[in-house]
Amino acid sequence: MRRTGEETVAWRYFHRDVVPFAAMFVVECSTVGSNTLYKAASLRGLNFYVFIFYSYAASTLVLLPLALIFGRSKKLPSAKSPLFFKMFLLGLFGCMAQMVGFKGVEQSSPTLSSAMSNLTPAFTFTLAVIFRMEQVVLRSSATQAKIIGGVLSISGALVVVLYKGPKVLSAAIFTPSSSPTNSLHQQLTSSESSWIVGGLLLASQFFLVSVWYIVQTLIMEVYPEEITVVFFYYLFATLISAPICLLAERNLTSWVIKPDITLVAIIYSGVFASLFSVITHTWGLHLKGPVYVSLFRPLSIAIAVAMGAIFLSDALHLGSVIGSVILYEGLSLR
Repeated sequence: MRRTGEETVAWRYFHRDVVPFAAMFVVECSTVGSNTLYKAASLRGLNFYVFIFYSYAASTLVLLPLALIFGRSKKLPSAKSPLFFKMFLLGLFGCMAQMVGFKGVEQSSPTLSSAMSNLTPAFTFTLAVIFRMEQVVLRSSATQAKIIGGVLSISGALVVVLYKGPKVLSAAIFTPSSSPTNSLHQQLTSSESSWIVGGLLLASQFFLVSVWYIVQTLIMEVYPEEITVVFFYYLFATLISAPICLLAERNLTSWVIKPDITLVAIIYSGVFASLFSVITHTWGLHLKGPVYVSLFRPLSIAIAVAMGAIFLSDALHLGSVIGSVILYEGLSLR
């Protein structure tokens, strides 16, 4: 009897702590991989608007049969219900976050995107307090630590954006001079003037991601059907992005995808990275809440540095190191 009880406790710990931790780690790897692939594909001519629309459309088509098979345990919400409107907002905020995020990566680098993603816990905690998902007791040491951590996170992000600094880790360490990725490196370093613009776009993205977490949590509290909610998110995001992308890119030849890295970037982002990350985040939000999910963003910095150096011949700059250290200290207080 005692053994059975211990096994139950162990299984509960594995299900509620180990599995979510591992899942969030894999999500961060897939997200950074998507940013890296998109950066490489955009440097080879992939159109930004084409990428956004095709990625959302691919996710919607893949998720449709899953929603029909696994997402029918509860009645669908009425089109006039507040829940349905929240799902539309989910698609709107998610689409806006994707657009400004990938545009920010296009203007800067996946490494900067990963550094800026550490703003997400500070944004999420602030919004969670506003929506009364988190309690604030100013005399509490836990609350004071969270506030100080939020201030440090924002300060670190400002350092990353406003101070690029000299290279502290050259791409040459990882990439031979004869490598064909050197041309990518030259294009990356030639756009240093866009660094601040990219940082501001990425900061906007992660604020919208925090809003997305809050809206998603509110939805899951009253309608805990992960597959159905995620399907409607992608459906609305596709419908919202379609007219924007089609009007922004009227050259029909840009919509023809060649079977090279551009096709790989679209399939990976739409079918694996976005779909997997959204489903996992939705499940994590339901199980652990928005603040827990957002705390895994710091892992993406190390992943982005490694992938950027290997696949893009990207270099690590002093500003990213200093800012990331400040961000980490802010997060460690939380």
